Amino acid sequence: MGKYQAYPEYKVSEIDWLETIPEHWKTSKLRYTFSFGKGLSITKENLRDTGTPCISYGEVHSKYGFEIDPALHSLKCVDDEYLKTSRYALLEKGDIVFADTSEDIDGSGNFTQLVSDEQVFAGYHTIIARPYRRESSRYFAYLLDSKELRTQIRHAVKGVKVFSVTQAILRGVIIWLPPTEERNKIANFLDHETAKIDTLIEKQQQLIKLLKEKRQAVISHAVTKGLNPEASMKYSGVEWLGKVPEHWEIPKLINITSKIGDGLHSTPTYQDGTGYYFVNGNNLAEKNIRIGGTAKEVPYSVYLKHKLPLDQQTVFLSINGTIGNVARYNNEQIILGKSAAYINCRAIDASYLIWFLTSNQARNYYDLEVTGTTINNLSLDSIRRMRVPLPPPQEQLKINIYCISHSQKYEDLIEAASKQRSLLIERRTALISAAVTGKIDVRNWKPTDNKNTEEVEVTA
Repeated sequence: MGKYQAYPEYKVSEIDWLETIPEHWKTSKLRYTFSFGKGLSITKENLRDTGTPCISYGEVHSKYGFEIDPALHSLKCVDDEYLKTSRYALLEKGDIVFADTSEDIDGSGNFTQLVSDEQVFAGYHTIIARPYRRESSRYFAYLLDSKELRTQIRHAVKGVKVFSVTQAILRGVIIWLPPTEERNKIANFLDHETAKIDTLIEKQQQLIKLLKEKRQAVISHAVTKGLNPEASMKYSGVEWLGKVPEHWEIPKLINITSKIGDGLHSTPTYQDGTGYYFVNGNNLAEKNIRIGGTAKEVPYSVYLKHKLPLDQQTVFLSINGTIGNVARYNNEQIILGKSAAYINCRAIDASYLIWFLTSNQARNYYDLEVTGTTINNLSLDSIRRMRVPLPPPQEQLKINIYCISHSQKYEDLIEAASKQRSLLIERRTALISAAVTGKIDVRNWKPTDNKNTEEVEVTA
């Protein structure tokens, strides 16, 4: 923030988490700046594909945030009948919509602002905040997004597993207010500067996406085409697989494994502190078994009764819900649930099989074989019938080393891009807080088209 000047005089704010504000600013409470109401008393079952757009707490938390425009953002709708019966929940441009619950404390106080003149409803689990001074509505949005004000809300909410924000909590939040003309200047400044940062964040996001796609393509090519670009190719006879090196075999997976099965089709007895875990498909991530968090412990007697013949050549594959997550067995003391299959390798290296099972070609096969309407399911029979491109053992080893090396290279690039994205988000947050708390004086700021704006090249 070094390029911005400070205000000439400050005073003690007498607000928790905010030491000082400019001398001429005033303090107030949200109750004197907004009127409050609630969104529609509906559930997900009331949502339609057509009708009047509706913003529910899901859009606030995980989809759009900060601002929403039905012309740009896809929204579910409610029946137009609500225009007659529930106009109290109809929004105007500049209105703020809070999510009234959050699954974590950091999400408490999440909101979005309507920036369109279209008719839009606030939906379920929402609180509407309508500014009395609509000419200041944009400033209010940035104020509510500042870390100092969000900290107030987080310290006021109640809950353990679900954190609730009430109208009473919001009404009691203390705010700080510059003169109206200054509010608009701050809002214009932040609109201009955060737009530039948002562009850089989006470039980083696109870079991360591109790197992931290229990593996937490199691995997929290695496990289906090999490492020798001069190798003679043959048609595999399998449409989703295409051509493979001429000297490779293409057996069914059942013919190169000793056993393929799944786990319990019932819920076992749980007991904390045993060190024996019940693992399902959702515990498979990044080629490892994730025990911490969602895996529950079972008694030793249950473990003994249901443990499977697993070894270092065992591969796990998620087959229910999320299809295609993989992991390798590493002596974990586990029993398995029905949403994961285990594959005991015999004539194929487990590491090579894992790379293949995560390839684009394998995922195409899953898409062809998956069944189910609400929950996807991949049958054991489909897994057993799956054709696998099989190089000689030494070539499997070379491909495995190649995939490890190149996967790590892309992972390092992805990590660097993710770190840069996080720094940009931190910069955005810091800039908003600095402007709306008066740490920087932007009263004389004028927008410029700076051609030297920091660029992030999207290459891989």
